Amino acid sequence: MKNIKTTIKRTSVAILALAAISFQGCNLDLNLQDRLVEESVWSDPSTAELYVSGMYGVFQKFQFGNFPNLGYNNAMDALADGMKFTSNTLGNGTVNTLISNSNYFSPATVGLNFWNPGFVGIRRVNEMLEGVRTKSKLSEEQKIMYEAEGRYVRAYTYFWLAKLHGSLPIFRSLGDYNSKDKPRSSEQEVYDFMIEDLTFAAENLPKTNLSGRATKGAAYGMLSRVALYAGSIAKYDNKQFNMDALTGIPQAKAKDYFGIAANAAAKVVELAEEGLYALDADFAEIFRKKDTKEAIFRVDYLAPNITHDYDLGYVPPRDAAGNALVYGVPTAELVDEFEMADGTKFSWSNPVHAANPYNNREPRFEATILHNNSIWKGRVVNTTEADVVEGFVEFGKSGDPKRTVTGYYAKKMLDPNNTTFVVNKSTQSWVEMRYAEIVLVLAEAKAQLDDYASATTYINMLRNKRGLNAISVSGNTQAMQAIEHERKVELAFEGHRFWDLRRWRKAHIELNGKKMTGHKITGLGTGYTYEVVSADAVNRSFTGKLYYLPIPENEVQLNLGLDQIFGW
Repeated sequence: MKNIKTTIKRTSVAILALAAISFQGCNLDLNLQDRLVEESVWSDPSTAELYVSGMYGVFQKFQFGNFPNLGYNNAMDALADGMKFTSNTLGNGTVNTLISNSNYFSPATVGLNFWNPGFVGIRRVNEMLEGVRTKSKLSEEQKIMYEAEGRYVRAYTYFWLAKLHGSLPIFRSLGDYNSKDKPRSSEQEVYDFMIEDLTFAAENLPKTNLSGRATKGAAYGMLSRVALYAGSIAKYDNKQFNMDALTGIPQAKAKDYFGIAANAAAKVVELAEEGLYALDADFAEIFRKKDTKEAIFRVDYLAPNITHDYDLGYVPPRDAAGNALVYGVPTAELVDEFEMADGTKFSWSNPVHAANPYNNREPRFEATILHNNSIWKGRVVNTTEADVVEGFVEFGKSGDPKRTVTGYYAKKMLDPNNTTFVVNKSTQSWVEMRYAEIVLVLAEAKAQLDDYASATTYINMLRNKRGLNAISVSGNTQAMQAIEHERKVELAFEGHRFWDLRRWRKAHIELNGKKMTGHKITGLGTGYTYEVVSADAVNRSFTGKLYYLPIPENEVQLNLGLDQIFGW
């Protein structure tokens, strides 16, 4: 952990203070001793606010389903079964390398690595908490507010680390950095620590819906997400995949965590009943307008300085004169998951469905998927092999085909009005947490608590808003099947599916020894034929060992108190 201790020294506070002062045009003839400069930061409300605002940068690391060391939007969905990355070259195709061979995960390469930036961010939060408590001249009310925000950000950061490694060192305060040799705490202790932080945040943050900042609803929502994950691990892991003494959560604790998740999600529902949040009637517009009440925590962008490149990465090629990057495209497995408009399951075995597979599908389908004959930006999309610009091409025929390898493009979150994104980039918001997720968390937590009547109520709350029929669930298996379906469809391309399969301990079943598929379409007009084709060159590889990823090798070497996760 040496680099955790030394990367963010107190001089970072001095640099921040100097930056803030220079922006204000003040005298720079200052005593640069660490303590004096640090105290000047916390004594000035404007620089304190600048520091606290900077902590939220961690959310941009995961914007649009990105994972920091992979560097591509939707990378997390491409690790699962809903999206296929099109490239097989180094860089653009790194995700395909990871999903094809579990041996690429090791202490030397890790595969998914957030350790150093995660713990650097945690150190920054702890510096803020210490400064606000002991050095600031802020009001007591403002101190509590900043502490609540800091603990929210700290829990969010720990959650990403915990999803990867389970057992982690816990840093509660700057005193914990006095020794570089910090051991791991148990996975249960890590989750309890996050729950403690988020409970404090939820109790002390305001009832607002403010872009880019923690609020009461965001804290209760995050608390429900974290506790649901802990409950899932307790229920489904059972030491089946790793015998490390510190990983796993006792099965007897499952209902305790599901109870915490249900109670926290219910608090968000109460805020919705007060008018703060709501399910949006127009599914497509959730991801395009900045005033949607679905957004509980969102990151906004503003041209020309604060932008992103989501559209460039995912539009069909003709949107950019054939120069779109098309990093990833939806799989047939996702496309087939969308129901018919009447709520029946879509099936290629049904001759009516198979003759016109994109007709009479549920509303979320057209808002999520661009398919053959979709109307997009005033033109008809042609994904047949005959279209050499944006039609189907077999995966592996080109290193970077920059077109669909499944017969589909991802429509959700694209801006249909943005025609200048190549030059001016994009500004639609990233919704990190939305009300629909919390409704599904509540449904799942209630089902896991054997309250199937309540689970049915919340599943149907979402389905009814999406224009679908009500259903009824009884028994855990049926309830979880319905919830998994809703999460796969509702939350597609929002970075949840890979982690859902991991927490349910289903990833080794759904993502191992299989090839995802697409549809090669041939013909014209009403004479189309749909051939199921592989979108993977080799079978995917996910072993039970990957539920707890290794700690980076250099961190174990630097921290003599840190032992490697068992089995690595």
